[in-house]
Amino acid sequence: MKVHSAPMTALGLKKKAAYSIAIIGATGAVGKETLEIMEERSFPVGELRLFASKRSAGERLSCGKVSGIVHELEKADLAGVDIGFVSATDEISREWCPKIAAVGGIAIDDSAVFRMDPDVPLVVPEVNEDALALHKGIVAIPNCTTTPLVMVLAPLHKAAGIKRVVVSTYQSVSGTGKKAMDELFNQTRDLLSFREVEPEVYPHQIAFNCIPHIGSFDEAGDSSEEVKIARETRKILGLPDLPVTSTTVRVPVFRCHSEAVNVELERPLNPNEARALLAEQPGVIVYDDPGRKIYPHPIAGAGKDEVYVGRIRRDDSVKHGLNLWLVSDNLRKGAALNAIQIAEALVRRAEQGSVNG
Repeated sequence: MKVHSAPMTALGLKKKAAYSIAIIGATGAVGKETLEIMEERSFPVGELRLFASKRSAGERLSCGKVSGIVHELEKADLAGVDIGFVSATDEISREWCPKIAAVGGIAIDDSAVFRMDPDVPLVVPEVNEDALALHKGIVAIPNCTTTPLVMVLAPLHKAAGIKRVVVSTYQSVSGTGKKAMDELFNQTRDLLSFREVEPEVYPHQIAFNCIPHIGSFDEAGDSSEEVKIARETRKILGLPDLPVTSTTVRVPVFRCHSEAVNVELERPLNPNEARALLAEQPGVIVYDDPGRKIYPHPIAGAGKDEVYVGRIRRDDSVKHGLNLWLVSDNLRKGAALNAIQIAEALVRRAEQGSVNG
């Protein structure tokens, strides 16, 4: 179902020396990560327009030599914005992404609102950058568990065809936001001091616990997070009938999502062949030598741009099966970095004169 509420332009990004950048949700975890990564990658920022809630108005944030004052979103002036990063609530995305597009900018949205819209490309640049040619002013980034998953699945599918995917996720609290990170910290401190804890962000205590509940449940018992993974994976890979099933779990880790992935292939592919293919995939690092205790884990992946994959082994319960384990920083590649890579791709396309940036 389309949710656009304002007319959108079909014009692409125009080539410039530097760009006017808007960040909606600038003071949130992803917004701040966006500023840091843009500075790290020397993104050509000419102007910063920063927006958040009323309580954050007045803060000054910077990206390299360019800085800006945080303004209340309701008073936002978007005229002249080239690229807008939106990372807030679904309601804010639904209202403000079309507004960015309506003034000729390109909105890069972190919410679930537009991901399955047929007029909005859902993009992981290492997998389907060409989909940017189809944008109409809004580009969606996937769920923070879908992104690393498709980066690993894409080369395997190209080599041997994917028949079925089973995923179990172990998701950090930063995926819920700063309040959830504070809750884990405070609960851990209180429990170690023999004090009672009262859950607020999550339905149950998260410290020293695992909660198999991310999002809302449907009539079939699937959570909205599990539904997102299946639908988004199919759209990005261009496999609308691919069987995908998952179980998503919140774990007491501050940063980085982990995933246990089982892939059933159409054709045989042994673990060494899979390692070689994944080692060649941009943005993926094979970290796989269990005998030497080398495998991905959240502490090693935190703050890193790449998707780490290991524990690659044969699954003999099906004809052509592989098991693997991956870890990705959900605030970087799962959110801010992927959005910035999309912006970088739009800039490259503008420099090359490609349609729609």
